[in-house]
Amino acid sequence: MLSFNDIYGQEHIKDHLKRAIELDKVSHAYIISGEKYSGKEFIARIFAAALLCESEGEIPCGKCHSCRQALEDNNPDIIYVTHEKPNVISVDDIRTQINSDINIKPYAGKKKIYIVNEAEKMNQQAQNALLKTFEEPPEYAVIMLLTTNTQELLSTIISRAITLNMRPVSDDIIKGYLMREKKVPDYKADICVAFARGNLGKAAMLSENEEFDALRDSVINLLKHIKDMESWKISGAVKEMSEKKTQISDYLDIMLVWFRDVLLYKACKNSNNLIFTEELQYIKKVSEAMSYEDIEDVINQLEIARKRLDSNVNFDLTMELLLLNIQEKNR
Repeated sequence: MLSFNDIYGQEHIKDHLKRAIELDKVSHAYIISGEKYSGKEFIARIFAAALLCESEGEIPCGKCHSCRQALEDNNPDIIYVTHEKPNVISVDDIRTQINSDINIKPYAGKKKIYIVNEAEKMNQQAQNALLKTFEEPPEYAVIMLLTTNTQELLSTIISRAITLNMRPVSDDIIKGYLMREKKVPDYKADICVAFARGNLGKAAMLSENEEFDALRDSVINLLKHIKDMESWKISGAVKEMSEKKTQISDYLDIMLVWFRDVLLYKACKNSNNLIFTEELQYIKKVSEAMSYEDIEDVINQLEIARKRLDSNVNFDLTMELLLLNIQEKNR
């Protein structure tokens, strides 16, 4: 089922798109900007289905032929732009899938919708090619650019589109969704919410990700024993991290939540708002061993490490310095 009611925590986007349909003021171009997994493509699919829905009542109705096709991703008037190269949407991708197709009228509906996911991957030639279409689009065409970074788009493209920014979803909404829709138990929902940072899609993914559970256990085990680890063991831990670089953001998030729990327990002396409640014994010990300044310094070092990795600073060096700093503050 594709329904506007299934969009959680993005009321400003939902209301804008529904009102555009009701007032028959649909733009020829939209940019939906937000984090990976935040639901940009889901919203685009619902909007596309609504634009093509054959019902006169609530749209998308989910029952008409067009909606059923949209639900199965085979509606001929909804085109998902693809790219063979993993990190680049080329000028040929835009020319063959949009520019050479856009002047062909819709097959069945009143609109023809093009959805470009990962639009930030369009190179400059591709964006210039798209810009020509933006300047004189057919009345029936709607182009939706989904991106994690609008700064990668040409200002001339941004100025010709309506930009809708995804917002963080409240923890209560995410937790309710996980427990109600995903049947996630209370304690696990709290953990997923903590790591999702307002990203409902990421929370849902984490709730079903056994690899994340294993990673969490591995990181916590490291933090529980880092105080007494010899240097060669720390180097070994860094080597293990290096083999899973794609998970390093989650790795740092787990560390960050651990030390926030330590800081919270030190300040409040209770477990009411802790995430890792099952590790209360160790969290209590660490909070007693570390000063407020030590804990805050570690949290700061975690953010510094994240920025260094984003700037392509040497991975092994960055992580080893981080772990040695954590070890020092634990003593």
